[in-house]
Amino acid sequence: MTGPDGGTPVSRIPWRRSLLVRLLLTSVAIAVLSVSATAWLAVQLTTRAIQEERGQVLSDDSDILRRLSGYAAAHAEWDGVTSTVRTLSRTLDRRIALTTAGGRLIADSAAPGTALPARASATVDPLRTDTYTEPGAQLAGIDPRAVGPFRLSRAEAEQVSKVAQRRVACLTKFGNGGRTRQMPSGRTVAVADDGSEPVLSRCADAADNAVTPTERKGLAALAKLLVGCLPGDWKLLATQDPSLRELFADDVVPGMSDRTIGNQQVQNCIDSARRTQLDPYVAPPAALYLGARDQQRSGFDLSPANKSKIIGVSGLVLAVTIALTALVAVRLVRPLRALTAAARQPPEHHARVAVTTKDETGFLAAAFNDLTARRERMEAQRKAMVSDIAHELRTPLTNIRGWLEVTRDGLLDPDPGLIASLHDEALQLQHIIDDLRDLAAGDAGTLRLHREPLAADELIGQVAAAHRSRAEAADIHLRADADPGLWLDADPVRMRQVLGNLVSNALRHTPAQGTVTLSARQTAEEAVLTVRDTGDGIAPEDLPHVFERFWRAEKSRSRRTGGSGLGLSIVRQFVESHDGTVTADSTPGSGAVFTVRLPRVPGPEEPQP
Repeated sequence: MTGPDGGTPVSRIPWRRSLLVRLLLTSVAIAVLSVSATAWLAVQLTTRAIQEERGQVLSDDSDILRRLSGYAAAHAEWDGVTSTVRTLSRTLDRRIALTTAGGRLIADSAAPGTALPARASATVDPLRTDTYTEPGAQLAGIDPRAVGPFRLSRAEAEQVSKVAQRRVACLTKFGNGGRTRQMPSGRTVAVADDGSEPVLSRCADAADNAVTPTERKGLAALAKLLVGCLPGDWKLLATQDPSLRELFADDVVPGMSDRTIGNQQVQNCIDSARRTQLDPYVAPPAALYLGARDQQRSGFDLSPANKSKIIGVSGLVLAVTIALTALVAVRLVRPLRALTAAARQPPEHHARVAVTTKDETGFLAAAFNDLTARRERMEAQRKAMVSDIAHELRTPLTNIRGWLEVTRDGLLDPDPGLIASLHDEALQLQHIIDDLRDLAAGDAGTLRLHREPLAADELIGQVAAAHRSRAEAADIHLRADADPGLWLDADPVRMRQVLGNLVSNALRHTPAQGTVTLSARQTAEEAVLTVRDTGDGIAPEDLPHVFERFWRAEKSRSRRTGGSGLGLSIVRQFVESHDGTVTADSTPGSGAVFTVRLPRVPGPEEPQP
């Protein structure tokens, strides 16, 4: 069945646009993705754990880094490292790949085209990683195998070896024993078995630690690199690094100062100079990637039983997801359909829906019911307003028409009294039309205000002066009182109209010998304007309605004596346009008080905030 506005029926929404279907499809998609991602992740983690349990431990990776660092320390380029990489891969059952800092592949033990692991395991840089002095650890130093220009020639190595062997013979002669050890540079040194210093000193001679020409040349180049780094005592430098002791045995560099240099500063200068000197002799830094040798073949290698379990659990999860989603979606869509059906009812029905839940849908239903109630009240007010406007306009028009017809038929002469009566009726019509125009402008947001600094005492005085003759004619005492120095930022014409309406209303409801008081007081941030009378007052049940349009407490009051019923509505419209508020308070038998609160501003002589 088609809705009252000719739109799509509520019960025949296309399934592609149905909220129920969209919720169901969304939940199913989320469940499928979740199950698939969880299953894939579980298989990957399980496979990786099995591979690690087969002997792929951290020590193997450290050994690979140590051996590749040794290759880089002894070679200026990576050109011949492929055979070393493949040998290590077969021996340790690991995939090994090297790339430059820019990502270019140097060597890879895997088949061509195999993707690299997600991130590099380490950086191979013998000038900044020492894996030789302490195997298994990556120390922030220079690999001792990087010797560069300090590598001895064959003749120098043989000569140094003979000296070391004589020293070992001396150690053996004195009963302590010793052995020789060859350093990465080719130098052979003697090492006592028990490290006895007296014996070592006794067996030492001047030729033991003699610097070879190759070493002297390298040390001289190193000294040049150190000149701009250490401004202190060069002898202290020799004490920090025994390899430089021979070079600085004499004061070969004049102009030394006696300033002490800290150990860390000395070490930093030596490390920086060594890296600069050794850089041309070692391979450039490379990124090391490690992984399983069969990584390119890893995947979902599961048995049929395990596959069946995964499929069964996935199906169960999907079934539960669909059932729960369908249940929730039906409970969610049912009140929405009820709201749609109620909204499609004819406007005069003012349909409402039952609020059955306390969630967002229940709040929406309650808001819909409140909106319906407000619309019903506004409709009733609109009908009453149309009736009141028609009645207000009909009374003066009927009087004017009656007097004109009598005059046209010659039953009455158009004397000055008749002209004055017709003029009064026209003024009443003009007054009602002007009030309606002001209210319409306020409702449309087109009411124009010409604000300017306005003194409250002048405003009170002007309004009191304009109504004093009427008050005296009614034998009512009109009083005016205002605090000096109180200023407003307001439209003078509109504010006189506001207070004039309130004073006129007060005079109309105040008996003879009564008093109407017009006052202005100031607080810290507001100007408070009040109009107080000593009339009969307003009943408590009527106070909430005094600012409604065409409302009167006494329905039988004459339109001429009771006003048009729009004065207080205009007061509220103008006050709110000035960012203020107006309230009414009354005690039956003691009169009424109307209070206008507006923002106050500094006077011309006061300092601006």
